[in-house]
Amino acid sequence: MDAASIQSLLNPHLADLEEYTPIQPFEVLSRRLGIPSSEIVKLDANENPYGPHPAVAEALAEYAHYHIYPDPQQTELREALALHLAKEQRNQHVGGESAGQHASPKARSVPVEQILTGHGADEPLDYLCRLFLGPGDAVINTPPTFGMYSFDAKLAGAEVIEVWLRDGFQVDVGEISKFVGSAAQGASPTAPKMLFLTSPHNPAGSLLPDADLLRLLELPLLVVLDEAYIEFAVVKSRAPWVLEHDNLVILRTFSKSAGIAGLRLGYGIFPAWLMPELWKFKQPYNVNVAATVAGLASLHNADAMHEVIEKIRAERDRLYNGLQAVPYLSPYPSNANFVLCRVEGFNGAGNGDAAALKQALEQRGILVRYYQKPGLENCIRISVGRPEQTDRLLAELHRLA
Repeated sequence: MDAASIQSLLNPHLADLEEYTPIQPFEVLSRRLGIPSSEIVKLDANENPYGPHPAVAEALAEYAHYHIYPDPQQTELREALALHLAKEQRNQHVGGESAGQHASPKARSVPVEQILTGHGADEPLDYLCRLFLGPGDAVINTPPTFGMYSFDAKLAGAEVIEVWLRDGFQVDVGEISKFVGSAAQGASPTAPKMLFLTSPHNPAGSLLPDADLLRLLELPLLVVLDEAYIEFAVVKSRAPWVLEHDNLVILRTFSKSAGIAGLRLGYGIFPAWLMPELWKFKQPYNVNVAATVAGLASLHNADAMHEVIEKIRAERDRLYNGLQAVPYLSPYPSNANFVLCRVEGFNGAGNGDAAALKQALEQRGILVRYYQKPGLENCIRISVGRPEQTDRLLAELHRLA
């Protein structure tokens, strides 16, 4: 058969799938810019600038069984996660409720039986889409947001219904509820099966209030809440809510808080009824040995990891204050490890020129994220770095004024 004939065998719903655009690694950027990697200030991918705890490198060096297949159920890692989540909830309740979160019985510990680890948080997200979705199905997405939600849904052949965020990057609960209600009454040919949310929001850093999440959980669909940045917020994780709501899934990751993004380790907290389906569905050796060893070492040094998180929180606030003093930037308050800025009047452009600013910083060896998409026009997102990286960034931004 010729290529055209073979190509005709592809799933037709993939024909219009847009490729996800990832961030380039140090080595590629260094070659392209002609700048040594040691001189690049990388603030474009929300990575932890301090990297993993030293115990991670020690554990990886000392591990003796790389020639053996990993535990298909990641038992030890999941048990350590259950203990970590329980400690996290206890610590977060010492000072009472914060940031408007209400007191509730949802402070129970998550059992190990409801935790599933994955190759990054992207893998559990992919599992959910393939378990629930196919051609003819639909999901609700809340742009502007993380691109993998719509990517995975479209990969499964589903239609993505967009309910745009309101001012301040807040979820439009009323519009979502109205759409789901009308779909249930037959006004829409396809009733959505899933709703994707993120708190703190990426790329704005805003939070989803308890009341909004509770209203959304009343809807007849699966609510997937991505908490990739929850460790940097002043509010607690909704992980225990899964024990009270059979239509809630929480996704979390080691990439940001533990500084092991390159090893790809994440996890999900799922309602009990869904776990048997996930165990049947998942690849047996989906989490490699190195990621497991690194995850365990990180959890065993959780107090030190928390100290790094506190440093990043403090530096985020310093970065935000510094960005407010840059005449052509309007930063948004953030609860994550990044700050989103609207560019207004850079380079003499009355309506802003985020692309030009991104390029100007890149030529100086400073990398930030630029968004060329609706809802984020003339915006850049700056990850929180080390203090010396913040100093260099702010100095260059003022030189460019």
